[in-house]
Amino acid sequence: METLLKKTRKQQIEEKATHLFKTKGYAATSMRDLAQVLGIEAASLYSHIKSKEEILQKICFRMADEFFEAWETVANEQSSYTAQMEKAIIAHIKVITKDSDASAVFFNEWRHLSEPHLSEFISMKEDYEGRFKNILLSGKAQGEFQQVDEKFMMLTILSSLNWTHNWYQPKGAYSPEEVGKRLANLILNGLKKN
Repeated sequence: METLLKKTRKQQIEEKATHLFKTKGYAATSMRDLAQVLGIEAASLYSHIKSKEEILQKICFRMADEFFEAWETVANEQSSYTAQMEKAIIAHIKVITKDSDASAVFFNEWRHLSEPHLSEFISMKEDYEGRFKNILLSGKAQGEFQQVDEKFMMLTILSSLNWTHNWYQPKGAYSPEEVGKRLANLILNGLKKN
């Protein structure tokens, strides 16, 4: 029973910290701020977590794992590179919209990770971005996509998708799948060879 309570408290701490990191920024959020939001003494936090950075690591690496897990639907797509890119965009949007606070922290605060976590995170980021570049390269080679600079295009695609956490509303007009399809349609219409 106590293990369950500690786990629940840890989840509460992570949830509140995620919201604070999003609204105040990681650097501006203190352990005292977190304790105050939780209604406990700052010293009590240390019985649940080692440090503020431990929470940031959990958020960043959990989100990275979710992006890679979502990629499985993309890897299974064999019909065309256009279909792969559409699935990649939809999968990406689904992860972002699942938890907009964690997404904001993931995209904006990862630079505060210390070594060796920072290098590990950057390596994962480059691997993930490389998957988008590979679709673009393969699509160009097969004549599906225009001859574009794949790094520039990958950065453009991910920049437009990564901003979604700022405006997406779970109770809005569109589901994550619909948002992904609409964005994929816009992006792919610009990429497709006429």
